[in-house]
Amino acid sequence: MTELIQKGTAAKNASFKLMNLSQTTKSNVLKAIADALVENTDYLINENAKDIANAKAKGISDAMLDRLSVNAKRIADMADGVRSVEALQDPIGEVTYMTKRPNGLMIGQKRVPLGVIAIIYEARPNVTVDAAALCIKTSNAVILRGGSEAINSNKALMSVMQKAAYAAGLPEGSISLIEDTSRQTATELMRLKDYIDVLIPRGGAGLIKSVVENATVPVIETGTGNCHVYVDGDCDFKMAENIVINAKTSRPSVCNAEETLLVDKSIAKEFLPGMLKKLSDLNVEIRGCEQTLQIYQDAVPATEEDWYKEYNDYIIAVKVVDGIDEAIAHINKYNTKHSEAIVTNNYAKANRFLNEIDAAAVYVNASTRFTDGFEFGFGAEIGISTQKIHARGPMGLKELTTLKYIIYGDGQVR
Repeated sequence: MTELIQKGTAAKNASFKLMNLSQTTKSNVLKAIADALVENTDYLINENAKDIANAKAKGISDAMLDRLSVNAKRIADMADGVRSVEALQDPIGEVTYMTKRPNGLMIGQKRVPLGVIAIIYEARPNVTVDAAALCIKTSNAVILRGGSEAINSNKALMSVMQKAAYAAGLPEGSISLIEDTSRQTATELMRLKDYIDVLIPRGGAGLIKSVVENATVPVIETGTGNCHVYVDGDCDFKMAENIVINAKTSRPSVCNAEETLLVDKSIAKEFLPGMLKKLSDLNVEIRGCEQTLQIYQDAVPATEEDWYKEYNDYIIAVKVVDGIDEAIAHINKYNTKHSEAIVTNNYAKANRFLNEIDAAAVYVNASTRFTDGFEFGFGAEIGISTQKIHARGPMGLKELTTLKYIIYGDGQVR
């Protein structure tokens, strides 16, 4: 038996037991995991250090190293995320409605787990914890396959979680990690339809494209983040600067970071010099349109490819636009339907932006960096869906469930 078949079989068997797992047991499991993460902080940091050393040897960028890194604060944050999930209302078993038909049948819908969820992701050790916590809370079994860059971190996290969770009553096989990080194994996992009910990719454009094109298992597509901030002519400059800087530089390696800045031409000459100087001082490379280059000579020319690009780095594309019409058209052409923001004091323009932008999250006067399950009050997230079917935006507990019809009768026949 291969590793995939072994863990797929164990997860499928566990999924049936999870359907009857009590809320109390699930809460105890999640509390035990949170405590164990904190108690094993030194061990987790030491294992992560192996991944960091390997990544540096391969010349991985500073932004991607930040995504990979684990420290005491991040472990504490992971534990807090697990506790937040534990404190949320359990959706499993919720009856969404019940109606009586003329023949006496009582027909309703009940919220149930998806079953076995597989997640393929890249160099984000926190995903290992977030995904496990959300799946436990929703009575799903989960098979995780992280990237090779984080293999030592992920193995350590899974070991700590399994030991704590199984001791607290979680059925064995409920959470597992595929340790073979080869591309062949990833492709095989995408086609493991006899064991997996849903596959969720979480990573860059290449990973998501590969999963969408190769999977035979149903996929919930989480998207790359080519996110824009549009600074309207009717705006508060200080607010706009704060939002742009936060969206671009607070953590440029993540999918909700700003990649393109659009500025209304009516304020471009006044706003851009100071704005771009501040970004440059923060080591952000400016790639600008022709008008931007005329205003800020330290920028380099942007190409057509830049408007589509998710940099995940200290780089930003800048374009001067002729008002909100061009801003909306540009965003809807080039974006990945993730997160978009407008900075404006004009109520009518704000509403137009909210109504006409095609994205999972649309902001008025706030940073795109808030597109996050924890920030939305979900405790954590399984990913951010950019599709329109079943789930859109940060995926919390309800997005990991489905509905079944339940019917009560007293002998009716048709």
